[in-house]
Amino acid sequence: MAARIESELGFGSELVVLRTTGDRIVDRSLSKIGGKGLFVKEIEEALLDGRADVAVHSAKDIPAKIASGCVLVAFPERADPRDALVTRMPGTRLADLKPGSRVGTGSTRRVALLRALRPDLEIVPLRGNVPTRLGRLEDDLDAVILACAGLDRLGLGDRIDERIATDAMLPAVGQGMLALETRADDERNDRIARLEAPETGLVARAERAYQAALGGDCSIPLAGFAERIGVDALRFRGLVSTLDGSTIARAEETGRPVESEALGARVAQAVLDSGGREILRDLAEQGESGA
Repeated sequence: MAARIESELGFGSELVVLRTTGDRIVDRSLSKIGGKGLFVKEIEEALLDGRADVAVHSAKDIPAKIASGCVLVAFPERADPRDALVTRMPGTRLADLKPGSRVGTGSTRRVALLRALRPDLEIVPLRGNVPTRLGRLEDDLDAVILACAGLDRLGLGDRIDERIATDAMLPAVGQGMLALETRADDERNDRIARLEAPETGLVARAERAYQAALGGDCSIPLAGFAERIGVDALRFRGLVSTLDGSTIARAEETGRPVESEALGARVAQAVLDSGGREILRDLAEQGESGA
C-alpha cells in the first residue's frame, strides 16, 4: 500500500511498524483479552499523536466504533472473502475430513459454523501468525481454517485445499478487505480516498452498518457479507449463531447499491427479529457469568 501511495498519489512514505497487544498475546482467545480492537487501538493512538499518518488495517479487525478523531477514508480492492481449508493431506475437502479430525481456528464465527456443518469434528483453539498456524499441521492438527485473502497475499494460495463457499461459511464483516484510516482533520484525506475501489467501498460500508447495528465483536459468532448482483442490485446476507452452532438466526435482503448502509442496517434488524436478539442476550449473559 505504501507503494501505491507513492506512485498514485505522489506522497513520500515511511513504514512505521507497530506490534500491537493483539499481535503479542497469542496464547489466549481474542474474546478473552479484549477483542479485535486490540489490533487497532494502539495503531489509532499512533495516528492521533502524529507518529503515523495512514493506518492500513485488515478491515475485519476494525471494531464497529473507531477512535474519535479518526476516519476510515478508503477501502481498496477486496480480495477473496472466503474461508480457506488447509489440511495435512493435500486435496482434502471439508466434507472429506474423517469424524474426529482435529481442526484449528481462532474465530468464534468459524467455530460455530464448523460445528453446525460438521459436529463430528474436534475444534481446537488456534492463534499466532499464518506460518505458526500452518506449522500445527505438522504437529497435532489435521486441518486449519484461515482466510483465503491472507494466504493469497502471502503467496500461499497454493496451500489452500478448499475455498469454502459462502453459502456454507458466511464470511466475517470486512473479510478480504484492507481499510485505510487517517486523522479526520488531515488535509490529505481527499487524495488518499482516491485509493478506494468503488465497489469495495460500497459493500464495506454496508457490512459496517450491519456490524454497528448489531454491536458485535469477536466474542460473538456473527457474519455479514454484501456482494453486487447484476448491474443495479446489492445482496446482503447476515447471521448470528450460538457458540455451538446449534441455533443460527439468518436474514437476507437485496437492495439498490445507493442504499448500501440502509440495507446493512435492515438485514441486522431482520437477524434480530429472526432469533438473533435472543441469541445475543444469551451470549451476553454467558459472558457476564464467565461461562
